[in-house]
Amino acid sequence: MYNSEAAGLSFEEMWARIIACDARYDGLFFTAVKTTRIYCRPSCRSRKPKKQNVTFYMQLDQAETAGYRPCKRCQPEVQHSPWNTFIEQARSFIVAHYREPLLLQDIADHVKLSAYYLERLFKQETNETPRMFLEKVRVDRAAHLLRCSDKTNLEVCYEAGFQTPSNFYKAFKRHHHCSPGEYRNQGTPIVREALPASRKPLGGML
Repeated sequence: MYNSEAAGLSFEEMWARIIACDARYDGLFFTAVKTTRIYCRPSCRSRKPKKQNVTFYMQLDQAETAGYRPCKRCQPEVQHSPWNTFIEQARSFIVAHYREPLLLQDIADHVKLSAYYLERLFKQETNETPRMFLEKVRVDRAAHLLRCSDKTNLEVCYEAGFQTPSNFYKAFKRHHHCSPGEYRNQGTPIVREALPASRKPLGGML
């Protein structure tokens, strides 16, 4: 059970994120395991369930209403920072709108903070800027399309939200250390544990 349109992510993309223990997606969705009746954060390091036993929920209360209880290891019900709500709202907005030419101000307006304060808070809480997170989301989407569709590299570029092919190739190589074409030719999907993206200043369009 999940609303892929609201999340901006398919089942396969969310599954890839939990296999990678990707903390960048914490708060955006929750993984519920039918056999244990437990729900977790995407970053949880507990033993991974079988794919057919997993369902995804966009909201914590949806998982609990369905009868799942929180994982004792990753504690998805615990807010570790009083600023988590703002960060999760910002990340959810980015994931839902990554195909658009987002501005930092667009995100700031959504969470009702100043652009300057949002960027400072986002970096303080996540060790990356909104721009870095947006790039990661776009690269994740591109990687999924390269392996799971027959779209051309140029089509993947624009479908993933990149504004120019050159930015697409640079960003993809920065995260995967190979070109989009090389990644596609490797065949079996590769899910690697998320590492912080290289830092760069945020200015103008994201």
